[in-house]
Amino acid sequence: HPVLQVWRHLLKICDSLSQLAAPRHPKIRLYNLEQVLSWESPSPVNDTRPVVYSAEADDGQWHGLEAVVNCTQITATECDFTAAGLSKGFNVTLRLRAELGELVSAWVTMPWFQHYRNVTVGPPKHIMVTPREGTLVITVSPPFEVDTSEATFLYTVYYEEKPGMKQARVKGPLQSNFIFLDNLKPFRIYCLQVEAQLFWNAQKIIRPGQLSNTSCYETTADAHAKQQQVIGISVGTLLSLLLLAGACFFLVLKYGSVVKYLFRTPPSIPAQIEEYLKDPVQPILEALDKDISQKDDTWNSVSIISFPEKEREDVL
Repeated sequence: HPVLQVWRHLLKICDSLSQLAAPRHPKIRLYNLEQVLSWESPSPVNDTRPVVYSAEADDGQWHGLEAVVNCTQITATECDFTAAGLSKGFNVTLRLRAELGELVSAWVTMPWFQHYRNVTVGPPKHIMVTPREGTLVITVSPPFEVDTSEATFLYTVYYEEKPGMKQARVKGPLQSNFIFLDNLKPFRIYCLQVEAQLFWNAQKIIRPGQLSNTSCYETTADAHAKQQQVIGISVGTLLSLLLLAGACFFLVLKYGSVVKYLFRTPPSIPAQIEEYLKDPVQPILEALDKDISQKDDTWNSVSIISFPEKEREDVL
């Protein structure tokens, strides 16, 4: 009957108007161990009461997350369910709805995910590099802890000498946390980045990881380089000494008289003047005259005993 059809249509419209809009654009963030569900608020309604949200997980059966995380009737538009300990190797499905008093929205169900399959793997947590003789020893720690019976990490090192000068070299992937970059040139700077890849044992799936920040290190000398360095220093020292000796000899030959003049013995003060300077009361001039007269005016005393007669008359 036409009237009955119209009535049913009006009932559907009333039901749709009485139902709350569902949250919009939900998305899941899987980074290392993080599992975060976020969304946007539904279309606004003419109500002063806040809209709250509830999320549930299904890893075999639907259950709320309130036992370990607060994701029931929350006002935030994000739910961090990392602490819920959801399975990393099995399918997990999340659903979400909005609530406003007696009004509830329809459930928004997310596509299922597997953490080991869909996770974004970050760079290694810690990287320690020890330079040795022509070698760099790298110690890395995983981005996050995993059950080794389910998954393991593989490490790859990308390194080059003076970035941009040569093509980067690759070492790995290796399962060991200790990586040796050997056969490197001594006293050279090498820059490197490390990637951690997650290997899921059950499915044989490898999830690539993000590269670490670039860090640079200088290698030390090996035994041969050290020997060459010692020989080079010895020869250089010997040549320097020979050059210095030759320069000194040339200077002595060319400027010998000047050197002799510069290093001559200065004139000494006469002893009398030195004594006078010590004791000015002394009659130094008389002492000098006496000393000089004794040295310069020396004579012998002569006495006349007799004269011949004629000479005696002349003398008289």
